Amino acid sequence: MVLNFEQWSLWLLALAFAAAAAVVWFAGTRLAGYVDEISDRTGMGKGFAGLILLGGITSLPEVAVSVSSSLTGEEVLAVNNLLGSVASQVALLALADAVIGREALTAVVVAPVVLLQAALNIVLLAMVAAAVTTGDIALGPFGAWSLALLVGYAASIYALSGYENRTTWIVPHDDDDDAKAKNDVANAPQPKQAGEKEREKIPLRGLVVRTTIAGALILAAGYVLSQTGSAAAAKTGLGSAFFGATFVAIATSLPEISTMVGAVRLKRYEMAMADIFGTNLFNAALIFVTDALAPGEPLLGRVGAFSAFGALLGLVLTALFLAGLVERRDRTVLRMGYDSLATLVVYFGGVGVLWLLRDQAGG
Repeated sequence: MVLNFEQWSLWLLALAFAAAAAVVWFAGTRLAGYVDEISDRTGMGKGFAGLILLGGITSLPEVAVSVSSSLTGEEVLAVNNLLGSVASQVALLALADAVIGREALTAVVVAPVVLLQAALNIVLLAMVAAAVTTGDIALGPFGAWSLALLVGYAASIYALSGYENRTTWIVPHDDDDDAKAKNDVANAPQPKQAGEKEREKIPLRGLVVRTTIAGALILAAGYVLSQTGSAAAAKTGLGSAFFGATFVAIATSLPEISTMVGAVRLKRYEMAMADIFGTNLFNAALIFVTDALAPGEPLLGRVGAFSAFGALLGLVLTALFLAGLVERRDRTVLRMGYDSLATLVVYFGGVGVLWLLRDQAGG
């Protein structure tokens, strides 16, 4: 039996949303620990583990929303949800920054793989904006730009695979003993916490099973989050494009929030950022799936200025964090780095622009 959330009362939707959020938080915080232990035992880099395992598993709610929306004629909502998730998840990195508190997040990340992940995100988001503004060409059931996004995602994963195990570049600190000491501390093995000691006793197969169960819980609860969030937002009278890019996007981002906070608490900062950037790369690839399932003309040619701005907003927010990773300014305000604060200001300003563009969402 398929539940029709639109017939539920607002208080019942709120109750279901809260219950699903609790399940996502429970599963997501444990998922970060499982993936961390798997990466240690298999030799997988923290950044790549966050990119593939955390990013892939926490993207499951977006998969559910994209497929269901495409099959029910709400493919424009699906695209705006994906692009809105990109922007909201980058903005939510400021939450991880606030969890650290004493240091800026971009100052304690030392692995260059995160910079590459951010740069590849920018490339794919630029492709989305280009597709929306120039139109698309049909290649059977999907558009040429959508296919290019899928190829770009595959190329990004190939470029990132094994990157952490290769000798690339490091920042010299010959004249900066304090910065060198900070990097040494960040790279030093961290004392094992109680939860980590317990996970060490679990066989690898058991870790994989627990990771799978956590992923299944996130998929089911994440879908409930997206559907109850959509129904509740619709009852408020907001446009479908706007609540798809904001409310639904934030709802489907809750798995990333829980795993990101869990990774930060374990001091796995590269994994936390890679979770967000990995999910956003995957969201770009999901546009191809949405386009292939949706009937009619190529999707990116008919979504409108709203989606183009959504892609550009995600691009600019990612660029702000990339600049912070390069600059590595370890100064905080309101418990977060300057780049995180700038990201929040730009994000909320961008949401205001999306509100003004809500009638230009295409369809």
